[in-house]
Amino acid sequence: MMKKITALALIALLLMLTACSNTMSSNNINQMSKANIKKEANTGKSSLESKFAFLSAAKTNFCAKPDFIDAKADDERLQGSCCSKMDLHRYNEQVEGLKKYSNIDKIPKDPYDISVLQAKELLEFDKNIKLTAEQQAIYDEAMKMSHEHGPCCCKCWRWDAFEGLAKHLITEYGFNSEQIAEVWDLEDGCGGKGHIEGMHA
Repeated sequence: MMKKITALALIALLLMLTACSNTMSSNNINQMSKANIKKEANTGKSSLESKFAFLSAAKTNFCAKPDFIDAKADDERLQGSCCSKMDLHRYNEQVEGLKKYSNIDKIPKDPYDISVLQAKELLEFDKNIKLTAEQQAIYDEAMKMSHEHGPCCCKCWRWDAFEGLAKHLITEYGFNSEQIAEVWDLEDGCGGKGHIEGMHA
């Protein structure tokens, strides 16, 4: 009888220990998941800040005429601000805002980091695409609405390149003036502070 009671007691004890072990494992997994989520969130933030730190010190993008691009190799990159100092808050808004147009590969994903090959392609759009009178009216209205009153703050290579992008978006995607102005503002590589998102909603 005593052996039977002892055996039952041992079984009960083992069941209790197993339940406690499962609870602790579940808690550990939850804690690890929360830690990983927090780590990923922090990594994402530091990644943007790291890229900002790199691009804000870069000097391969500056005010120059389009022939400046012609002299560069296709695999080079145009990085940094062409005029004023970059601002982290605005840079974040621009990068996040451009995700809205991620399905259009002709729209650069980062206004301060553009490949020479893509810049050359946009410049070709400007040379070769002719707008109708109706399409030109859309373009002209976008000029009035954009933050810089045009594709860029000055008539450098970026002005011509993003004029080309606008022509492409109007003719191939049917963009209206509000959309063109928004893209220009999101692609503004002149630096400086300012709020972009929702400006032309």
